[in-house]
Amino acid sequence: MKKIISKILQIALKKQGLELTIQEIEEKIEISPDSLRGDFAFPCFFLASKLKQNPAEIAIKIKNEIKKLPSEISEIKVVGAYLNFFVDKKILALNLIKEILKNKKYGSNNSEKGKKTSVEFPSPNTNKPLHLGHLRNMAIGESVSRILEFSEAKVFRNSLNNDRGVHICKSMAAYEKYGNHKTPESVKKKSDHFVGDYYVLFSEKKIPDEEVQEILRKWESGDKKILSIWKKMNKWALDGFKETYKKYGIKLGKEYFESEIYLKGKELVEQGLKKEVFKKKKDGSVFIDLNNEKLGEKIVLRADGTSVYITQDLYLAKLKFDELKIDSSIYVVGNEQDYHFNVLVSILKKLKFNFADKIKHLSYGMVVLPEGRMKSREGKVVDADDIIEEIQNLAKKELMLRSKLSEHELESRSLKIALASIKYFLLKTDINKDMLFNPEESIRFDGDTGPYIQYSYARANSILKKSKVKNNLNKFKIETLHPAEIELIKKLSQFKEIVLKSCESLNPSLIAHYSYQLAQNFNEFYHSCPVVDSKEEKFRLALVKVFMQVLKNSLNLLGIDALEEM
Repeated sequence: MKKIISKILQIALKKQGLELTIQEIEEKIEISPDSLRGDFAFPCFFLASKLKQNPAEIAIKIKNEIKKLPSEISEIKVVGAYLNFFVDKKILALNLIKEILKNKKYGSNNSEKGKKTSVEFPSPNTNKPLHLGHLRNMAIGESVSRILEFSEAKVFRNSLNNDRGVHICKSMAAYEKYGNHKTPESVKKKSDHFVGDYYVLFSEKKIPDEEVQEILRKWESGDKKILSIWKKMNKWALDGFKETYKKYGIKLGKEYFESEIYLKGKELVEQGLKKEVFKKKKDGSVFIDLNNEKLGEKIVLRADGTSVYITQDLYLAKLKFDELKIDSSIYVVGNEQDYHFNVLVSILKKLKFNFADKIKHLSYGMVVLPEGRMKSREGKVVDADDIIEEIQNLAKKELMLRSKLSEHELESRSLKIALASIKYFLLKTDINKDMLFNPEESIRFDGDTGPYIQYSYARANSILKKSKVKNNLNKFKIETLHPAEIELIKKLSQFKEIVLKSCESLNPSLIAHYSYQLAQNFNEFYHSCPVVDSKEEKFRLALVKVFMQVLKNSLNLLGIDALEEM
């Protein structure tokens, strides 16, 4: 609807001597909070300096230039410096419902058509299982990928496995001393959790750092025994990750491994030394001076010649653009790494890589638990698998109170509800903000939760099942519209705009908020407007059906399954 209004305004403004794009106009159009004052408003304040006139006078002149209204707009009124547009709700409902019934991908756009984008997540360390923070990372990464794909981008989901270095050697040191040839199978434990136990044990047993450094030196020199332990423990960790990815609905494309690229990063540094981008300190370490960028000095190679994280990230950034031929590279990483990515981009620019400006750090806030921050080495971590299992058990209890289900159906449905609870709770908070995760609150079937939204979809489906009218839902008449119908129609009409904004800002919380508001509008309609056997049954059934389609599309962008039954 905003686009229709923008086109009207563009023509009128041109007659006033102003050339504005549709997008520039659309960004200024507001949704009116009070429907009595119109459905959309266009403020003219920003035009005052351009036209050297009073905003209220400008509003009147623009209105006078609009001679013919499209069928969707019933009236335009000027109130002060605002042009208020009134939408013909019947025409809007008719056109909107027919459009959605024809297009199962309603809400999609082509703003990213022809673009190739890498989205990197979750990039874990192979010394412990995935935790609650990874669940937020994966929820954001997957949702952003789906939003981009819905906008016709080709998306590569990539992950960097941090599988070497001191942190990995700590788990190895503990296993070498206390493992006694145990395996995940022998102790009947999920393989990544088994590895994580030894990372915690390292701190508990206070193993000296010198032993860890010795293991790292042996690994780098190719010691067969150490490499054998490393390969075995890495495989355990990665196998465990794959199980969690599958359960959480994540399908990664290319997986990179730090162990395979870290030496290539050192080669880039050597090239940079020759170009005097990097400099050597007296102790032999290599650094770059980024004081002009207010980032200080950054070490890129230690005095002993070993690399740091930034070293391999320099090479990986180049590798992705070379291999995948991408137009942009998005890193989904917590805001505690803001400095790291500012440094990465600054160094790439100094190395004259033309893709440096195409890198985006999608920074997000930390997940905070009621008892405080998570600390891996102390074992005070909420593991991803444990939180999924805990919330799934809560979902099972709720489902068993409501209906009798087979064991298979109970397992399947409770998992989908649990994942909806987790993903929605993690995505509804703006990604820039830290958040408090509350499992009991997330699983509620009422309020601003994933299960509430799923329940709204299931409720709509039950209406369609009860009705005897099954065909020709696109052939209906609209006599009058109930206020609850109008609000639902208006909310449905906003979906395209919400998708576009979430794509531009890479912010899934916009989709999450929209999903909840749409579910609320539907439930108000459900309570106010009888559907089955009513005089308006055919129209209202069509409205229910298009609501389901839009909500399903919206939930899909969040990585959440719509359920036909709860």
